[in-house]
Parts: sequence; C-alpha cells; structure tokens
Amino acid sequence: MNPYILAILLFGLGLGTTITFASSHWLLAWMGLEMNTLAIIPLMAQHHHPRAVEATTKYFLTQAAAAATLLFASITNAWLTGQWEIQQITHPLPTTMITLALALKIGLAPLHAWLPEVLQGLDLTTGLILSTWQKLAPFALILQIQPSNSTILIILGLASTLIGGWGGLNQTQLRKILAYSSIAHLGWMILVLQFSPSITLLTLLTYFIMTFSTFLVFKLNKSTNINTLATSWAKAPALTALTPLILLSLGGLPPLTGFMPKWLILQELAKQGLAPTATLAALSALLSLYFYLRLSYAMALTISPNNLTGTTPWRLPSTQLTYPLATSTAMTICLLPLTPAISALLTP
Repeated sequence: MNPYILAILLFGLGLGTTITFASSHWLLAWMGLEMNTLAIIPLMAQHHHPRAVEATTKYFLTQAAAAATLLFASITNAWLTGQWEIQQITHPLPTTMITLALALKIGLAPLHAWLPEVLQGLDLTTGLILSTWQKLAPFALILQIQPSNSTILIILGLASTLIGGWGGLNQTQLRKILAYSSIAHLGWMILVLQFSPSITLLTLLTYFIMTFSTFLVFKLNKSTNINTLATSWAKAPALTALTPLILLSLGGLPPLTGFMPKWLILQELAKQGLAPTATLAALSALLSLYFYLRLSYAMALTISPNNLTGTTPWRLPSTQLTYPLATSTAMTICLLPLTPAISALLTP
C-alpha cells in the first residue's frame, strides 16, 4: 500500500477514536465511530484475496448495523428526554439499545459471531488493530453511559467469558483462537464495569499489552495455525521459550501479568455479593487456559514431523522490528508485582 494512503488511513483511525473520546453529543460520538469503521476497511481489504474481501464485507455490514442501532437509540433518547448529552442518558429503553449496539461493535457474546470470521480473513497486523485499537471508542462510550440496568451487563459479561472459553477449544486457526480470547477478555471487563471502572481500564490495558505480544510473536514466525507453531523453535529459539509464558499470561496464570486483572475482578465481584458470578467467571477462565496450554504444548514441547509440510522452511534473516515485541513481552510477563502501584495510578 502507498505510504501516503496508509498514513491517511491511520490518521483517520486515530481521529475517529479521538472524536468519540472528546464528544459529549451522541451525533459526534456516532460520527467518530463511523470514521473509525471507514478508515479500517481499506486496510482490511488491501490484500485482494477473496477471504479478505469477505471478512471486510462482514465487518462493514456488522458495524453499519451497530452504528444504525446506536443512532436510532440516541434519537429515541432525544425524543423521550429532550437532550443529546451522552452522560445524561436516563431512560431505560435507549440505554439498553445503546448498550447492545456497543456490545455488537466490540463483539460481546451473544453478538459475537462476526468477530472470529472477520479476524480469520485478515492478516495479523490488521487483526491486531481490530483486536485492540478498534475497541477503544465503543469502550469509552460504555464507560460514559454507565448503564443503569446492571443485569444486562452481567449477562453479557458471563456469556462472553463462557462462549470465549468454549469457542476456542476446538479451533486450529490461531486468529480464531485469538478472537475467542478477545471475547472472553471483553466479558471480564464488562462484568466489573459498573462496580469499578478503574479495574475495567486496567484489564483493557493489560489485555492490549498481552494481545500485542501474542500477535507480534505469530507475525514474526509467520504462523497462522497450530501446526506451523511446531517449526518456530528453528526460527527464534529464545522467543519460542518465552512464548508459552506470554500465552499463559493471557490465560491469567500467576505469577504472570494476566493474573492481575482476573484477581482484582474476582475480588471486586465477591465484595459486591456476586460470589456465584465470580465462580462461573473463574471456571470459564479454565476453559481459556486449556487452549492456551494447547498452543504452548504445540510450540515448545513438540518436535515438527520430518515430512514436506513439517520441515523447517528456508528463510532470509527477519527484517521485522523486535524492540516493540521485546518491550511488550517483558511487560506481559513481569508486571504482576507492580499491581498496587498500577491500581493507585488508575484509581480516581
């Protein structure tokens, strides 16, 4: 892609998110979300491959439906209450509709079906943008409206953690596994949103760091399914030794960084008298942990078979930047002891 066009598209992505962050009016927020969607579509379709075009079409239709619902709900709110302020939304009908529209935008269960299919059709770089940056603007709106109907958030959160765990169990494609991982993590964030927005922000931040590391590892190894992970030891032995730690951190295993948000969320849910919800969420984390362990086993504990498809590929030295991967990997593995300091920084 032409670097000028790429720069314009990335600028459009940043501007759309910034407009949604800064807006106090529903029309302006909707405009920012639309700019975000329109800026990422050429990035998704840049490889003229039927799978990429199909994924782009699915993404566009889903996001357009969510944006139309959001616009309809905000107009309904203006009709019922006479104002367009984001933080002044009080009527339960538009609140529920807006919550569901934003849930569709970020891929929360049971409105999640588009996310694995879309992510599977993209290259890893665009998939990384879709899994991280594209979540920011809808999350900003969810945090601002603070839906008063807490039951919907609990249902969305629990459904996402369970479906994110179950869905990834029988997958062999890494991008689909990462999509279900994203659904499960978003479920954890939504569960605790109404009780402690600061913990939700902390979870979002750690999810971004861990997902960034995972996508960059797969990009460095040019891996798209579990079988190609078995040859990664010959490409980058040190990284292959560290990757299981990154994956287990995504699964939330102590003493790695990914344990921090899960620990704080379970603690907060127990404080709010939601012990059964916390128990279900903790059990669903075991499902996610299983498929991360499966990836770790395929990558670090198996030797690739010596047939034509399993032999180590001939390759040139990698020209990819490794500093971002090194930084995010260190943070993914080592941030747990800093939990009190990070919590203090994020607590208003």
